[in-house]
Amino acid sequence: MTSASGPMADPIPRTDPPIVADEVTTLRSFINFYRATIRRQCDGLTVEQLRTPHPPSTMTLAGMLKHLAYVEDVWFNVRLAGNEPAPPWDTVDWAADSDWDWNSALDDTPEQLTALFDDAVAASERILDRALDQVPVSGAGVLDQTTVRPGRSGLISLRWILVHMVEEYSRHAGHADLFREAVDGATDL
Repeated sequence: MTSASGPMADPIPRTDPPIVADEVTTLRSFINFYRATIRRQCDGLTVEQLRTPHPPSTMTLAGMLKHLAYVEDVWFNVRLAGNEPAPPWDTVDWAADSDWDWNSALDDTPEQLTALFDDAVAASERILDRALDQVPVSGAGVLDQTTVRPGRSGLISLRWILVHMVEEYSRHAGHADLFREAVDGATDL
């Protein structure tokens, strides 16, 4: 890994997904790889750096961290497990600001954003572990279970959620690569 000033230590470990594995392991490994990528892109930045947009976009790394914490809660806690949204999502007036996750992140410290993201990921992993343990079928059948709460089109399979999370994270990891390089020149994170 390099930065604008040369090689850096690896503060956020990241494991490459296995080349050969079952479907559950493969999907979870890719999600975890991209979660770590996002954390690496945000690690060590100042408040100002996390809040810096890359015009013409108004996106920031701060907003991305908070948005992804929200995405974790929506898909695993609310949809898959059927729970009410966790704090702070439980009190958000989304009608007043549909981009509250992105916008409110500008008022948060790096420590608050990191803790929110890490807590959301840990909660998602616990929920996912329980969901995988509850189904007495091994292999692909486990991924056929559906959400407790439907989406706009009805119930959603766990397979779809995991594939969607790979897509969500990989898309934002690409954004984060560009933003981080623009902020401090760091690459290959």
